[in-house]
Amino acid sequence: MLPSIVRIAPKSHHLHRTFTTPNPIPATFLRGGTSKGVFLNRAHLPEDQSQWDPIFLGIMGSPDTANGLQINGMGGGISSLSKICVVGSASAEQQAQGIDAEYTFVQVGIRDTTIDLSGNCGNLSSMIGVFAMDEGFCSRDPSALSGTTTTIRVHNTNTNKTIDITFPVTLAGDGLQPKLDLPQTTMAGVPGKASQITLEFISPAGARTGELLPTAKPLDSVNTLDQEIPVSLVDATNPTVFVTYTDLCRVLRPSSLIDFSTPELRELMESIRRAGAIKMGLDPNMQAQPKIAVLSPSCDQDHDIGIHAFSMGVLHKAVPMTVGLCLGVAAKVEGTLAWDLTKSMRLGKVEKSEFIRIKHPSGIVEVGADFAADGEVLKAKVVRTGRRIMKGVVWW
Repeated sequence: MLPSIVRIAPKSHHLHRTFTTPNPIPATFLRGGTSKGVFLNRAHLPEDQSQWDPIFLGIMGSPDTANGLQINGMGGGISSLSKICVVGSASAEQQAQGIDAEYTFVQVGIRDTTIDLSGNCGNLSSMIGVFAMDEGFCSRDPSALSGTTTTIRVHNTNTNKTIDITFPVTLAGDGLQPKLDLPQTTMAGVPGKASQITLEFISPAGARTGELLPTAKPLDSVNTLDQEIPVSLVDATNPTVFVTYTDLCRVLRPSSLIDFSTPELRELMESIRRAGAIKMGLDPNMQAQPKIAVLSPSCDQDHDIGIHAFSMGVLHKAVPMTVGLCLGVAAKVEGTLAWDLTKSMRLGKVEKSEFIRIKHPSGIVEVGADFAADGEVLKAKVVRTGRRIMKGVVWW
C-alpha cells in the first residue's frame, strides 16, 4: 500500500520562505476536462517537497477561512479549481521504459492549509502530455509520425501508475506541437467542440491500496445511523466508495427525492465515506481519498448508469474523472453495485472492452475498461478535451 501524503502547512505560510524559489514563479494555467489548474515545471521548485506547501497555498489563495472563494489567488473556491500539477522530465530509467515525463498532482485546501498528494486527477491528467511537449520535456520527430496524433506516456507519482495520452499535433517549424482547437468532440460541462484527447490508464487497479477490491469482496456494508448500508469499495485510478440512491432514500426519507445539497445528506455521505475508508485501509481524515459516489439505475436510453459524486465533501458539478473511470471498471466486476445496476446494458452480449455511458449532473461521459482473461484490469480509458488559457508567472 502506498503511504498517505497529506500535509497541513503552517498557517502563517508567508513567514516561511526560507528557500530561493523565484517569486513570481513561471506557470501555465490550463483546462483539462472539467477542471482547471496551475501547471509548474518541477525544476523551478525546491528539491525538498515539504517546502512546496507555502508556494502552493500562495498560488491558490489558501486558506480563505472567511468565505472560501480563494479571492487572493488562482483558485476558484471549489475542489475542481484548486489544483496544481508539477511536471518534470523522465529519469533515464523511466525513459528506458518509454516514459516521456513524470508528474505529481496536488489538491490544495480551500478554507484550510491542507496539501493533499494522496490521489490523482483524471481531468488534469489529460493536459500533462501537452504541457510536457510545450516545456520541451519530450519531442516527436515529424518524419516518424504516422497519422495526425501522437501519444505521450507519463508516470504519475501519486498512484505510481502509467498513463498514455493521445492528442492531435501539427507541424511547427522543425517540430511538432499539440493542436487543441480541432472541432472533433464535445464534453458535458464544457462549451463548444475541441480536439479529442484520449487517456488510457495502464493497470489502474490498486492505485492506493494495491488491490482492485481492497476487502477482497465486491459488496460490503457499513454501519451509519444504526443501519447497515451496502457499499462497493473499489480502487481503480482512485479508490471510491459506491452507494446506491435507493439505499440513501431508505436511510434518509423513504419515498421522497434526495436533496444532495442538504447538510443532512452531506453528513451522511461523509459518515459512509469515512467508514468505507477504514475498511479499505485508508486514512478517513483525508477528504480527497477515497472519493464517494451515489449510483442510480438508468432512467433513459441515453445512458447506462447515473452518478452523483462528492469531492472534498461537496457535490461535484460533473464527475471527478478518476471516479468515472473507477465506475467504468466497477461496472464490469461481477457482484458490485455498479455491476448490478448495469445488468440491462449487458444482456449477456457486451464485450468487456465496451464503453459504458455515465450520466452525471452536467451530462454524459463514456468510459471504458479492458480486462484480461484472468480478470486483471489492463486499462481504463476516457476521452477528454483541454485548452491552454495562460502562460506567464504567478506570485505566491
